[in-house]
Amino acid sequence: MASLVEYKGLKAGYHCGYCDSEEGKASCGMWAHSMTVQDYQDLIDRGWRRSGKYVYKPVMNETCCPQYTIRCRPSQFQPSKSHKKVLKKMLKFLAKGEISKGNREDEPMEPPMEDAVAGDVALINKLDIQCDFKKLGDNIKERLEREEKKGKSAQKEESGDLIQSQDKRAKLGSGEPAHSVAVPPAPKPGKGADLSKPPCRKAKEIRKERKRLKLMQRNPAGECEGLQAQREPPSSLPPKAKSNQPKALEDLIFESLPEDASHKLEVRLVRSSPPSCQFKATMLESYQVYKRYQMVIHNHPPDKPTMSQFTRFLCSSPLEAENPPNGPDCGYGSFHQQYWLDGKIIAVGVIDILPYCVSSVYLYYDPDYSFLSLGVYSALREIAFTKQLHEKTPQLSYYYMGFYIHSCPKMKYKGHYRPSDLLCPETYVWVPIEQCLPALENSKYCRFNQDPKAVDEGRSKEPDRVQVFYKKAIMPYGVYKKQRRDASEEADVLQYASLVGQACAERMLLFRS
Repeated sequence: MASLVEYKGLKAGYHCGYCDSEEGKASCGMWAHSMTVQDYQDLIDRGWRRSGKYVYKPVMNETCCPQYTIRCRPSQFQPSKSHKKVLKKMLKFLAKGEISKGNREDEPMEPPMEDAVAGDVALINKLDIQCDFKKLGDNIKERLEREEKKGKSAQKEESGDLIQSQDKRAKLGSGEPAHSVAVPPAPKPGKGADLSKPPCRKAKEIRKERKRLKLMQRNPAGECEGLQAQREPPSSLPPKAKSNQPKALEDLIFESLPEDASHKLEVRLVRSSPPSCQFKATMLESYQVYKRYQMVIHNHPPDKPTMSQFTRFLCSSPLEAENPPNGPDCGYGSFHQQYWLDGKIIAVGVIDILPYCVSSVYLYYDPDYSFLSLGVYSALREIAFTKQLHEKTPQLSYYYMGFYIHSCPKMKYKGHYRPSDLLCPETYVWVPIEQCLPALENSKYCRFNQDPKAVDEGRSKEPDRVQVFYKKAIMPYGVYKKQRRDASEEADVLQYASLVGQACAERMLLFRS
């Protein structure tokens, strides 16, 4: 199945859900009737993001709150002290029912979903009705499927939904980051705390880390042997040697609980599009959690969080489910990660599993459990989940957290998940966040790539090769424009091609009526 999109163009001068500016937001958008996971992966690597089936890209040098795509590198991730506090708080609650008092370590991963695309909500609602795939023509889908079947082998059947119990060990990943650009060191910070620096480490910890690396170089198989031992029953384990190295994220999350633990937590992965049986069976309960979240956390009136709104923004997805042999067992596509406590849903993380990453879409939770800092806890679980998928699928090695907005205090917390990178809005290369923060202190909009000669390598170079779907036929734009002889369309098509890049422009089908 090819991706099929309708480009809706530039929308500027409308309300921003981040800074509350009435006319400061600017973005370009398109309605995706269907989209392959590879196309969406390439789009988010060019600064796009989806809300339901609407895919949008902020106009970075014009919008009031520039939104930079941010990704974390799970294989190198080390939880901070505040992250460890959240994990310990959860373990104490599960083991003994203890409820920690004091400040929450929690912040939502995003504002209300409709606020993220504030000025486009009316458009999305309209498109949801007008742009239904079936209304484009009864045989369009069949036509596209016939095109795709040529030379395509059958895919394996979709595997069952995945359940991660609290006492199950996750597997460790070991991928190295790729496609990052080397930039000159950041300038020296001024007085006080400097967020551009990585978290401080004691000299003792640094010495221990060096020692551990030397030992690994002498005995590279040692770490693998240790992982194998973790999978053996406790009775067969040799006496545990004292280790000075810090606990891995997985060890902190999946620490053993007593047999008489007060609570039981399970994380279930269910495919949301197309909806699996498990998703359908739990959709109403999931919606009730979302409704309470919107009412209590975001102060929405009881009639605003409707089932149709929930479905449109958090369940509908253009991503086609794919299950290639070399992919993760759960396949690629859109999913809900449901957090079940003692048999009921208390939180749901909406995620996309793509060829190179797990992309966080949204999180909502039962406000009665705010004391568990579920925003932070779910992010840590998703990082651990990415590492687990990476072991089976090595190229899947990043965790995308959506947009980082330095000018919005509520969105800066995403920069605390280190190491992480920001996407340069001009050349679309990844730059370590430590190198970006000093520049962002001086200007909302920044080009992170310090090489003045660097250009967007994936830019549109041959717009005539843009693939167009017109009157049930697929053709290059160069052929289409000769048939239509309508120069008014050219500006829109050129803008579309420049934003999606040459590769996507040649793969995706641009619908023209």
